[in-house]
Amino acid sequence: MTRKQKDPLREITGEERRWLKRMSRSSSEPASHVARAKAILSVAEGGTYTAAAQAAGRKSADAVSQWVQRFNEAGIGAIRPRHGGGPAVKYDATARQRILAQARGCPDPQQDGTATWSLLSLQKALRKAEDGLPKVSAHTIGKVLHEAGLSWQRTRSWTQTGQVVRQRKGKQVMVIDGDAEAKKT
Repeated sequence: MTRKQKDPLREITGEERRWLKRMSRSSSEPASHVARAKAILSVAEGGTYTAAAQAAGRKSADAVSQWVQRFNEAGIGAIRPRHGGGPAVKYDATARQRILAQARGCPDPQQDGTATWSLLSLQKALRKAEDGLPKVSAHTIGKVLHEAGLSWQRTRSWTQTGQVVRQRKGKQVMVIDGDAEAKKT
């Protein structure tokens, strides 16, 4: 005889039942999602936690108990696993969007001291901005940009195209390229 469940499964709606059935038969969803859907569906149909664990291919009924508790609290959202170990996530989606917005914008050469962004110049700009991220690291910025599909390329960008100071016979001379505008396009 099984002991009494501390947190029994709440009554599930028809839409939730259809979604759980579809998810439990899916071959394209992650295996963890399918296992959780099978277990919760088994409990909803009157099975014990042990039987639900076996139906989901798991050994522990305690895991099913935790899944049921999360399903009672979060509904269908409990199917997706939460953050599973390691340090807590420090920068959420809004912080990531802030990093991407700063990277997509053009730097102000007077204020930022650069014509193109590097990881360190982005870090400095984000740290000193009022709505910025005061403790963001260059590693985190690079990771966020990489996850967004961006990569740093070696660019040849200067503040004033077509003008350069050269050293000629002991003195500095401003050299101006007359075809600079044509080369830009």
